Amino acid sequence: VARWRRQAEFNLRSVTENLPVIVSEGDSWFQFPFLLDDVVDQLKPDYLVWSLDAAGDTAQNMVYGATEYMRHLIELKPRNVRAFLFSAAGNDVIGEDALGKPVLATLLKTYSKGQSAAWHIDQARLARVLTFLEQAYRDVVATIRKDSDFATLPIVIHGYDYAIPGGFQDDVRDPAWASQDKWLGSAMRAKNITDTGLQQEIIRILIDALYDTLGRVAGDPKKTHVHLVDLRGTLKIGEWADEIHPTNAGFKKVAKAFRKVLKQAGVPAQPSA
Repeated sequence: VARWRRQAEFNLRSVTENLPVIVSEGDSWFQFPFLLDDVVDQLKPDYLVWSLDAAGDTAQNMVYGATEYMRHLIELKPRNVRAFLFSAAGNDVIGEDALGKPVLATLLKTYSKGQSAAWHIDQARLARVLTFLEQAYRDVVATIRKDSDFATLPIVIHGYDYAIPGGFQDDVRDPAWASQDKWLGSAMRAKNITDTGLQQEIIRILIDALYDTLGRVAGDPKKTHVHLVDLRGTLKIGEWADEIHPTNAGFKKVAKAFRKVLKQAGVPAQPSA
């Protein structure tokens, strides 16, 4: 229903509004139905966004399952698509699997006193996840580039911000759609990782590793036309609606970073004269 509403709005607005056209394929940061104004919602005043996004979607499904993005890019050629936004790594690192269980539980070792944050991460398992994600992102880029009309189309990706595990004392977040510790805190406590400082350091390591991976995919954007939005350190604790999703104000800050990168990629908010 959320997708239908967005696409109906796109068709209506495109009749009267001369704004840059963007195609987006992503997870809940691009489509959080009804309850939060996500990245795409925040970009709508300045762009016409054809949204293929779905909360809970995974890289596996987006790249090797439904694979909708290329068909829609081709169909929208007459609209002069200016950029492609892709958000597909969250549910493979800090979100939930296809069964709704925290992915983080598969990436952690059981707590051991005196060991570092890095030690508590199953590095072999993490390496497999990141290798898969790197190949998936490269496959998306390669698929788009096979069409000569999209040889230099800006592809914009991101690696999220340093999420904050929930369920600690004085955690003020109280989302109606999830428990305070649904994705991160519960998985960590199941491994007896209870120190909040250690929890947050583990998340920092995971997010940094994801950015290293996506950075290799992007390479030099002047050559690859793949642009990485670095959102690390963007959000404060009060700007997280739950463990892994920003508040409306938080998403507004995230969208500002996307606008900056889009402008650098030659897709400013307003069309050139």
